[in-house]
Amino acid sequence: MNGDRFYRNTKIRKDVMAIRGELFTNQINLDKRSYFFNVKENRNGDIFLQIVESKIKDGEERRDIVVFADDMQKFFAGLDESLKFIDKTKKERAKIREEKKVAKEAKFAAGGEKAEPAKKIYRRKGESRLVAERRAAKSDGVARTGRVHVVSKRKAQSEEQ
Repeated sequence: MNGDRFYRNTKIRKDVMAIRGELFTNQINLDKRSYFFNVKENRNGDIFLQIVESKIKDGEERRDIVVFADDMQKFFAGLDESLKFIDKTKKERAKIREEKKVAKEAKFAAGGEKAEPAKKIYRRKGESRLVAERRAAKSDGVARTGRVHVVSKRKAQSEEQ
């Protein structure tokens, strides 16, 4: 097909785009979402950016944001600041994760000695934390799993003989 009749990633003809006021459009497809960045011009001649998210979920769901040319610098400055914060936070969390991993490896690698982990206390449904801790403290050494433990009398008699 002729490249002039179709515009970039979309299959909308330029003359149809002009009717809708679109000057430029770009589409980004992700897993279940598509993002459209449309530069448009309204009837007053104001140029603006329209960001549209299209999501496939029980039919099609669309949301859009409109940013006018006068506000774009502030909008992009805020967006850039947010992206920098996300990168900074991601790096900090990765560093903390790595430090925890190194500390854990050092703890368990020291001479092959493993510290005994704290006893896990499992709560019953509807039971408070304090009641569960008291119940665990009263333990008489018998594991109560809720299963019936059967001891064979034949084994006991054969061992006596």
